[in-house]
Amino acid sequence: MFSALLAAGCASPTQRIGGEAAGFGFEPLELEGNGFRLAAFFKPGQKVSGKRLHLYLEGDGTPWISRRTISDDPTPRDPVMLRLMALDEGPALYLGRPCYYGHSADSGCSPALWTHRRYGPEVVDSMADALRKFLSKNAAERLVLFGHSGGGALALLLAPRFPETSAVVTLAGNLDIGAWTAHHGYSPLTGSLNPAETGTGGIPEYHYLGETDRTVPPSVFEPIAKRRPHARVSVLPDFDHRCCWQDIWKNVLQRADSAGSNSISAFKQ
Repeated sequence: MFSALLAAGCASPTQRIGGEAAGFGFEPLELEGNGFRLAAFFKPGQKVSGKRLHLYLEGDGTPWISRRTISDDPTPRDPVMLRLMALDEGPALYLGRPCYYGHSADSGCSPALWTHRRYGPEVVDSMADALRKFLSKNAAERLVLFGHSGGGALALLLAPRFPETSAVVTLAGNLDIGAWTAHHGYSPLTGSLNPAETGTGGIPEYHYLGETDRTVPPSVFEPIAKRRPHARVSVLPDFDHRCCWQDIWKNVLQRADSAGSNSISAFKQ
């Protein structure tokens, strides 16, 4: 028992996420996107009419160890979206970013791609290319994108590239990288695309914010979310940046899936 605990404690973030995904029964994949290798996990789920796929995008992970020290492995330590995907009964794909999940030393990778250029064109293009290849092989006709924190930024940047997109959902999403860095006093994310400057072409958007979130505070981001056309915004009492999205996940899924039929259900807490 002790040796197992010790081994678990020494495991890398990539190994821990891989073990957690295996426990959920997810299929590990390695996808190629514009020359980068992207780790992913697939859950076939139950058959759904319309061949719908849910895409799960994790937050930024650990780009920095401190304000002055860049991490050599940005892989998330606490995979919020991986656990939410386990609650999803339909087909779902958890898609990693270039240079994450054990790929930080790959050709073409550098710390810029998980620090200032974390939402850069090369990151978005790579993820879009990998997703397009996956969709073409799996014959998905409808796509719903879910993103937590920085994954919310990527969801908004990816959504308009796919005509299959029927809805975008963000949880504590970084909807404006300029506002986010200014609020925290961080250096600008030079070289990154800003979702605040990207429209989604009429795609329904659902933005959920935690009332006590200090990372993406509603006082800053609720007005930003409400300025987006076709956006519905919910500020959830007693929620923070990481807690307690699982409590409402079934309702979030139902609401997002209803968007494809132009029948938006009321959010139920």
